[in-house]
Formats: sequence, C-alpha cells, structure tokens
Amino acid sequence: MEAININDFSDHQIKDADVIKRILSGEKELYEILVRRNNQRLYRVIRSYIKEETEIEDVMQNSYIKAYNKLYQFNSDSQFSTWLIRIAINESLAELKKKGKTLYLNNNDINDDHVLEIPDHRQLNPQEKMAQTETKHLLENAIDQLSIKYRTVYVMKEVEEISLKEIATTLNISVANVKIRLHRSKEMLKESLFKLTNNTDVFEFGYSRCDRVTEKVMSSI
Repeated sequence: MEAININDFSDHQIKDADVIKRILSGEKELYEILVRRNNQRLYRVIRSYIKEETEIEDVMQNSYIKAYNKLYQFNSDSQFSTWLIRIAINESLAELKKKGKTLYLNNNDINDDHVLEIPDHRQLNPQEKMAQTETKHLLENAIDQLSIKYRTVYVMKEVEEISLKEIATTLNISVANVKIRLHRSKEMLKESLFKLTNNTDVFEFGYSRCDRVTEKVMSSI
C-alpha cells in the first residue's frame, strides 16, 4: 500500500474517505490529517456555544476522540466535517448541561469576550494591519452579541462557507430555517455595527496616527 505523507493534508491531495479507510485498516497515525484539516472549522463552531478557551480545546479534544472511536460508524457517502461538527455540537451542549446551563436555542444566549480568529493571508503594511485588526474586532464583537442560533448559522455560512444544505443537516433544521436565521443574523449585525460606529468616537484620532504625528511635531520644534 502506498504510503501517505502527513503533510499532504495541507492541500487536500488525499480525500477524507481514503484517509478514513486507511485509518480503519490500522494506520491510526493518519488521523492527524483529519484533525489538522478540521481544527479551524471545529474551533469556530464550538466557540459559538462555549465561552472559555480552555473549555473549547477540551471539547475539541473530546469530539476528536469520540469521532475516532466511532469512525467505523461513519458513512463514507457523507462529509466527514459534517459528521464531526454534529459530534462537536453534541459535546458542546453536554458541556453546557454539565455546568448547569440549560440551553434553549430559540431564545437563550451565551455572551463571551474572546475574539473569533478570522485569518487573513494578505501582506499588509503596519497601518493597514492595525486598521484591519480594529475592523475585525468590531465584527467579532458584533457576532458575539448574536444569540447562539443566529451566531452558529452565521459563523458556519459566512466564516466557514459551509453550504446551506450541510448546515441544515448538521443542525437538524430545514434549509428554509437556515436561510431565515442567516438573514436575521445579518440584519442584527448591521444594526449592531451601526450602533457601534454611530457615536462621537468614530473618527477619534488615536493609536498609531496620534503617536506618529506627535513624534514628527516634537522632532521639528
């Protein structure tokens, strides 16, 4: 049997289904490929439910372990990521229940103050990086204000670009319901972002611009 290079996971040269077959045949070290492929997505989904970063990592670990132990039950006609996310959501809900937090997805919310890491691969100059960081934090804070049922759908569709059908399958709701939640989440984000920016501090002259101009002035006098 041809050997698989672990590094091949980076460009997805090997299909998940093929990796799973080989894991089930005894090459358990190849499970690292599936873990690395899904880490970012799994983190974002779990973060829609769980507050503490350490707890998120625990739930991720538990989800991966449970998925590995039940890998023989995986239907190769489905997407592994969808199956894994469903396990992670169940683990997240179980963690909340264990802590005495009964979650009703229709009206309860969990607020947190950790930012959602949204990667960017563009090469930016320092000023652009600062502006982008501030903008990203505004968006992340606005997303954090959404209730879980809206936040989860928004993150899955707009951040992770999961299809509407896959989201519906994962959350066990209709595609129409996914569309409604997505539309509502966008409307609430618009309103939230408007409130965040509609104040006298919006054009505040601060951060690096203030330092830069002050330094130039002081060096000229």
